Amino acid sequence: MSATRHALGELEHAIMNVLWARAPLSVREVLARLRRRPPPAYTTVMTVLDRLHAKGLVERVKDGKAFLYGPTVTCDEWTAENALRALGRDPTTGVLVAFLDSAQRADSDLMDRLERLIAARRERGT
Repeated sequence: MSATRHALGELEHAIMNVLWARAPLSVREVLARLRRRPPPAYTTVMTVLDRLHAKGLVERVKDGKAFLYGPTVTCDEWTAENALRALGRDPTTGVLVAFLDSAQRADSDLMDRLERLIAARRERGT
């Protein structure tokens, strides 16, 4: 987990969801896939993608005059990083149980994915 990564803002998270669903994408393609009303300005999306790049969450590759953006972490990895970050601030059993309860309500498959992530981390010794 990178020490420079912080929680995502609402628009950052919406853009990451677009990229997690289908990448690589140009700024214009990200903007077209955002489900926000009113839609943000092109320059706003470009600025947010630049910030996500600075945070290490997206990579960009030159494609003609534009950049194509793609995530550097999966949604599952980001979820796990957030869980670890939250537990690092308040490592109580109650926080962990609350996180697991909300994760299970939000996505029934998330518990299985978290279990696999934990097992993989244990195998790597990290």
